[in-house]
Amino acid sequence: MKLGLYANLSVTLMTILMVIGMPLTDHFLCKKLGISPDDRLSKNPEADHYLHLRKIVLILVFAAYVFLLSYVVFFSRSASDDYLVHVALYEDLANAVQIDYGILGFIKDIFTNGFSSAMEHVKVNKIEDIYQVYLNIALFIPMGYLLPYVFDFFRKDMKVRVLSACFITTLLIENIQLMAKLGFYDIDDIVSNMIGSIIGLAFYIRFAYVLADPDFRKESNRRRRYQRRAKEKALFPYLSKLSIQRTVLYAKDKKEVFDFYENKLGFRLKKAIPHGEDMDYLFELGEDQFEVHCSNNYKEEFVQEVTIACNDSEYLKESLENAGIETSAYSSDPYSGLRTFCFNAPGNTKIIVIEE
Repeated sequence: MKLGLYANLSVTLMTILMVIGMPLTDHFLCKKLGISPDDRLSKNPEADHYLHLRKIVLILVFAAYVFLLSYVVFFSRSASDDYLVHVALYEDLANAVQIDYGILGFIKDIFTNGFSSAMEHVKVNKIEDIYQVYLNIALFIPMGYLLPYVFDFFRKDMKVRVLSACFITTLLIENIQLMAKLGFYDIDDIVSNMIGSIIGLAFYIRFAYVLADPDFRKESNRRRRYQRRAKEKALFPYLSKLSIQRTVLYAKDKKEVFDFYENKLGFRLKKAIPHGEDMDYLFELGEDQFEVHCSNNYKEEFVQEVTIACNDSEYLKESLENAGIETSAYSSDPYSGLRTFCFNAPGNTKIIVIEE
């Protein structure tokens, strides 16, 4: 069953509300309440409570979108008698619109005789097929937009994660429709859905991301200029293959070091190398490693600092305090503006946690 003008208008209205209305309203309320939704330090002491409520509201908005999407692609359709597959790309759309002298001639006519003259040579044979393509594009604009807006996971490596999730979703929809005999397994729908996802992601960057980070465009331009300059340098070609794995620290008390990193923080002792009365420890947690040199000759005359990133600093802060590790109050990172806190480790070491 192909949905008509009413369905297209409803989906268009939903898209406008979610893509433009929601970020403007969200930005206004966050500013009014003095809370920062982008991991920066908030002015309001009750910010955590309001941010939690905001998260719930955003998840409900996403759930409403998923419900509407499910209704359109599944529950509004009647089951057919056969399994239907359509693989000719945009064949229905090509048949729905007839142009006397082809698309290139139409474009040429626009520039030579004007749009009105060019449209006189266009005949629409079946408006429903145009509605269907538009509907499939519009349905997935909120998907590409809401995934990074609502969920932290999709804001990191945004293009790959968002578009991959959208592609898997549209494949899943088409396969369920095929198995349930709810219309065609249609290549047109997959392509149209992905076009909508790309538009939605572009809208997110244009309207939502820029509202949260006004310096986004300036930083993007700086990054592009840097990439042009750095691409011939030694390490830049290996950027995707490199990561900082090990941090080297110094301390004096071997027992205190072992108790802190293994018993309190949960690192695994990978190796211990004795050097007379001194000891070198290599602790690991996942892919990260701390190498700690314990020596009685070490003089704690300077503060060692280690900065780690975390995407749920509230939970980590609570977990550290439950383990008997005192943490500082939140402060603002001078470079990024993101909120941070710190705690002390053996060897006059300060570990700084920054919200990712």
